[in-house]
Amino acid sequence: MEDTVIVVMLKDRETGFLEKELGSYSFSEDVGMVYNIYAVESEEGKKVVLRLSCDKEIEDWEYDAIFDYYDMEPLAAQVESVEEEEGHYNPVWVIQFTFSDTHEEMEKKISHIVNTHKKELLSVYDAIADKKDDYIEE
Repeated sequence: MEDTVIVVMLKDRETGFLEKELGSYSFSEDVGMVYNIYAVESEEGKKVVLRLSCDKEIEDWEYDAIFDYYDMEPLAAQVESVEEEEGHYNPVWVIQFTFSDTHEEMEKKISHIVNTHKKELLSVYDAIADKKDDYIEE
């Protein structure tokens, strides 16, 4: 399998335009869950905003079930904030953490976050496998 490169760009808070590349990071798996990623300037330095989603298309009933059963605590222990973001086709979680100029540190951080997310999603998929009747509206 070929590596996928994720590029973190600095986003201007006022215009929303991506201004410059801060770093590019290679991953060999699980990057399909990355919805988008960018960084913004803050008073405390650069903050990375990473949106993660599911690794597959889900059925309508699974949308609420995934949010209901997803435990954000494992991710929250690694980052500054984790929030659910509705309004997308699949569930999305917005994760924020401090940007590091050290390439290896950023690559390791992103990889660890994505792996933690994948582990939790797999657990959720198992937990909701028999919950379809609980979530289908009649």
